Amino acid sequence: MIKYLIRKLLAAIPTFIGITFLVFAMINLVPGGPAADLALDPTIKPEDRARIIESMGLNKPWYERYADFVSGIVLRGDLGTSLIQRGVKVSDLILERLPNTLVLALSALLLSLVVSVPLGVFSAVRQLSLFDNVATLLSTVGVAVPAFWLGIMLIYSFAVTLGWFPTGGVYTLGKPDTLGDRLWHLTMPTFTLAFIQMAQWNRYVRASMLDVIRQDYVRTARAKGLRERFVIMRHAFRNSMIPVVTLVALGVPGVFGGALITEQIFVVPGIGSLLIKALETSDIPVIMGVTFIYGVLVVVFNFIADLVYGFLDPRIKLS
Repeated sequence: MIKYLIRKLLAAIPTFIGITFLVFAMINLVPGGPAADLALDPTIKPEDRARIIESMGLNKPWYERYADFVSGIVLRGDLGTSLIQRGVKVSDLILERLPNTLVLALSALLLSLVVSVPLGVFSAVRQLSLFDNVATLLSTVGVAVPAFWLGIMLIYSFAVTLGWFPTGGVYTLGKPDTLGDRLWHLTMPTFTLAFIQMAQWNRYVRASMLDVIRQDYVRTARAKGLRERFVIMRHAFRNSMIPVVTLVALGVPGVFGGALITEQIFVVPGIGSLLIKALETSDIPVIMGVTFIYGVLVVVFNFIADLVYGFLDPRIKLS
């Protein structure tokens, strides 16, 4: 197990380097940025402009600034300082907003799994039934509907027209910050973010389950006289989850990425809205810091998927 963990951690290093290098290079190839904005400001003297650019480190070539970024993470665990909010550390900006994104993304992930997995299993067991047809139709709609459109429709229907839910935010201003109030604000963003994942995962669970229940060992278990529930849950369900783990592990970073759009629609102050603002102002350290966090999520959840493989499939040995 220890060798397996070390091997996976070492394999994550090139992934981080590749992600951060490509993002940093592409950002610096885009015209504009804080240095260009300073050059267009006629109220700033040339000598003051040069001093400000030097204090930001923008006078260095982009590859030197990338080396400074990597060394800051490796040696000091420092993601740098924002170019726009002078003196504010990127890590402080991310930590301030990260809890809101984690709550939203993990709530959507939990809702997606709780709904899609049982729905997919039952649809496979009751193939071509009315329930299966309705679930398939809803899954198709879920895959086709854009998240931003669904969010806007939910706001118009349940917030503006009916007044059941707030239009946005994470709590009611001017009132006590309670758990019930936060859950009330979290309902529509969570459903918006989870709906597409539920549709995709339901279709995949159903297809995987249909493939497994047609295998010889499942028919053998039935021939032995085992109860149908035991056959489905003990033999079919566990093996059908092996490919689903891959989909879920790769889809988790997508949930966090989808939170970027959902946070904008429902005015949730998370790292997604922080990234949008950083892109608008070319705040490179903030962009790199948020990208680094997303890269960590990709590696971590793929690592978790590998561990779950070993639990689901006894043929896989974590050694």
